[in-house]
Amino acid sequence: MKTVLMVAEKPSLAQSIAKILSKGNCTSRKGLNGACSVHEYTGSFQGQNVRFKMTSVCGHVMSLDFIGGGCDYVVLWLDCDKEGENICFEVLDAIEPVMSKGSGRERSVYRAKFSSITDTDIWNAMNGLGEPNRNEALSVDARQELDLRIGCAFTRFQTKYFQGKYGNLDSSLISFGPCQTPTLGFCVERHDKIQSFKPETYWVLQAKVFKGKDSPLTLDWNRVRVFDREVGQMFVNLTKTFWEAQVESVSKKEKAKQRPQALNTVEMLRVASSALGMGPQHTMQIAERLYTQGYISYPRTETTHYPENFDLKGTLEQQTNNPFWAEEVKALLSTGLNRPRKGADAGDHPPITPMRAASERELGSDGWRLYDYITRHFIATVSQDCKYLQTTIDFNLGTEAFSCSGKTLISPGYTAVMPWQGIPLEEAMPACERGDTFTVDEIKLLEKQTSPPDYLTEAELITLMEKHGIGTDASIPVHINNICQRNYVTVENGRKLKPTNLGIVLVHGYYKTDAELVLPTIRSAVEKQLTLISLGKANYQQVLQHTLDIFKRKFHYFVDSIPSMDELMEVSFSPIAATGKPLSRCGKCHRFMKYIQAKPSRLHCSHCDETYSLPQNGAIKLYKELRCPLDDFELVLWTSGARGKSYPLCPYCFSNPPFRDMKKGMGCNECTHPSCQHSLNSLGIGQCVECDSGVLVLDPISGPKWRMACNKCNVVVHFFEHAHRVQVAQESCDACDASLVAVDFNKTRTPLPAGETQHTGCVFCDLVFQDLVELKHATMRHRGGGARRGGRGRGRGRRGNPKKPKDKMAALAAYFV
Repeated sequence: MKTVLMVAEKPSLAQSIAKILSKGNCTSRKGLNGACSVHEYTGSFQGQNVRFKMTSVCGHVMSLDFIGGGCDYVVLWLDCDKEGENICFEVLDAIEPVMSKGSGRERSVYRAKFSSITDTDIWNAMNGLGEPNRNEALSVDARQELDLRIGCAFTRFQTKYFQGKYGNLDSSLISFGPCQTPTLGFCVERHDKIQSFKPETYWVLQAKVFKGKDSPLTLDWNRVRVFDREVGQMFVNLTKTFWEAQVESVSKKEKAKQRPQALNTVEMLRVASSALGMGPQHTMQIAERLYTQGYISYPRTETTHYPENFDLKGTLEQQTNNPFWAEEVKALLSTGLNRPRKGADAGDHPPITPMRAASERELGSDGWRLYDYITRHFIATVSQDCKYLQTTIDFNLGTEAFSCSGKTLISPGYTAVMPWQGIPLEEAMPACERGDTFTVDEIKLLEKQTSPPDYLTEAELITLMEKHGIGTDASIPVHINNICQRNYVTVENGRKLKPTNLGIVLVHGYYKTDAELVLPTIRSAVEKQLTLISLGKANYQQVLQHTLDIFKRKFHYFVDSIPSMDELMEVSFSPIAATGKPLSRCGKCHRFMKYIQAKPSRLHCSHCDETYSLPQNGAIKLYKELRCPLDDFELVLWTSGARGKSYPLCPYCFSNPPFRDMKKGMGCNECTHPSCQHSLNSLGIGQCVECDSGVLVLDPISGPKWRMACNKCNVVVHFFEHAHRVQVAQESCDACDASLVAVDFNKTRTPLPAGETQHTGCVFCDLVFQDLVELKHATMRHRGGGARRGGRGRGRGRRGNPKKPKDKMAALAAYFV
């Protein structure tokens, strides 16, 4: 029996698709080394009985977690966008060498196209298999390589240059990205307009009139405003001579507020930010989850037009039992759906629509809020337009013309399900006709001032990015999130993006050296070229090389021009030598080094003009004035506030590993010094209970709430609370090879019999210690004894297979761009 390997993009998708295609009769098992699950079942494929094996990748493919024996056919169920197409070919590159060799003429690779995880869509995809699109995959390769190479070059240079000179930049990276930087540019451009704005005074003539016992009407002046007070006063004097305003005309016009077009990604992100208060990155994460769980269609689409064969009625019928909109849905089904407005067909995916009914209990708070909007938007697209009557009354008051208008609702239409877009209730306009007169109640001149624009909202920024071709519907949230994480902008009330001092100086510096680095024009042109690659109308290598040549020249010019950008930095930021507070002594000159808390936190010796890296996202303090035996630098203690994990480190060794088996960024809890009292050799107890490569190391200053922590992952083990002293012994456990621990208990709280206060044993195996050990931040895989843990990092750890590496290129590209 031949084998068909089917590959999805996420484990949850693989499981859902396998259940649909097997009609619930698949068996599931974990892959090798705990990798993505495999779902198996038998069925028919291309007219023959076969065994299906459904599995998944976890992002971009960098290695295999299974070995060949092979398969005869491959069906690719990756997400149906350009990124998914790119991963298709990564999968093929990995598995084609281990596939069974067919006759040569027989087709063996298939591509499934689908937009939602529903029985109908998945079966339609299976019955209409196509081929992966090489051109779309190449366009993604080109974008990744360009973003990575350009971003890395500029980021590395300016980070090293500026962080070496200034101590209060407060950003871990001074990053540059071909999309990230123009995105920041939009925010700073609005900031500059606000700063340069000069308010201007103007005057408005306001009149109030009434008829009989009706409430007064406030009239709008047809001249709108004047910028000369004396001219405004002249008009007041002219009109005050008249006690009556005459009705010049009364017009009544029926108008319609159009129902929305079908929902695409950019509009969803805009509404989520402006109306729901949810950031773009968070919104996309929720939308992805709703999609994989089968509640909505694929959330990455540029299309705002339903295909002709789209089952609008069937989709609407799914919502008949929801109490929030059941009444409107039933009314639509009984009277007939309105034809949706014609939108743009980008040729990718149908618009975002609900695929099945849901409740808040199923989806959670934010998930429900987004689903609620998507569903209401869909119902609105097949509803009637909102209709209202607009009444306008024109008045003459002497030589000056005034008017007032009001709206009266005729039919709510789509606003019944989107009430926030409804026509507000207004006081009824008075009944009158041409020639009627109203008594003047008041005439006055109002002094006002022009106001500056406000900071860009996320919704406005998304609109600008879409207009100028910066990023894609999938990457726009990433770019906005990046400028926030880099401390280039802060998100204020109302999801407004206010540039920080660093963001402003960077953009002004780019304008000063090379404006094209920050203007959207070059990136927009590059995006058009990438689109041509995806359509097969441009050569991948030529576009790539041409763009790299342009930015190579720009990079060299930027390096040569960096002093002009540095002039702006000098005005706004403090030199590194003048930043921070004295903390620990340098091992070279024995003077105090300053601790710089601004990101990235580091130590700087102004006498030696040397800067030393520190671990981030935690607190740093002096460690008992103890010194490193290798270089005489005073040790410091790093503590993570979130997890309570801490370890000492030598600032010099942290940046300059002293031993061959150490890497940069290692503290004393990973140091392999054979005799230092702070090293892994002295304080290591046993292999981590959660990860394969970590060692649990005693935190010697954690008493009376003693703990040991993994030197690789987040596992923290609390033990021997209120003990007087805890020390690591030289002896090892016979059962598991972990180092023994000697504990001196408090005399009043000892758990030992007969008043004993001291006991030495294995943390993992000793029965006396069994109830005194508590694991945090992980699930312990074993209890009791057994040969499962290595010693103190002396090469005796378990030799498990290495874990699958992450996609370095995708991670770096997202990081820098």
